[in-house]
Amino acid sequence: MKTIEVVAAVIYQRNKIFATQRGYGEFKDKWEFPGGKLESGETPEDALVREIKEELETNIKVGKLIKTVDTDYPNFHITMHVYKCSVISGELKLMEHEAAKWLEIDENLATAVDWLPADMEVVKAIMGQ
Repeated sequence: MKTIEVVAAVIYQRNKIFATQRGYGEFKDKWEFPGGKLESGETPEDALVREIKEELETNIKVGKLIKTVDTDYPNFHITMHVYKCSVISGELKLMEHEAAKWLEIDENLATAVDWLPADMEVVKAIMGQ
């Protein structure tokens, strides 16, 4: 099975986190934390800064690693390194996603949107489960 290594940003603003809805592909309309694939020779942190700049026209500060998630999907395996991030500059402009929301970090976070399986593991980590 093909393995894909990706990074994702949990962008915090007070007691909220930023989630994006996929606008394309096999998982269209599912919700995720923004990010993307690591390129050859990149550190996860560098990849995350690049991906968020490309996807959201935003500069971020990458903080601590929240979790590394390994998840099997029907046609591939994903290893996703997820970091706590904050906005340095920019407006979080959607360049690739069809929608985005700031979600309250509360007991409803897991059901607030239709999360992708790997991202649901991150939600559980954020909620301390």
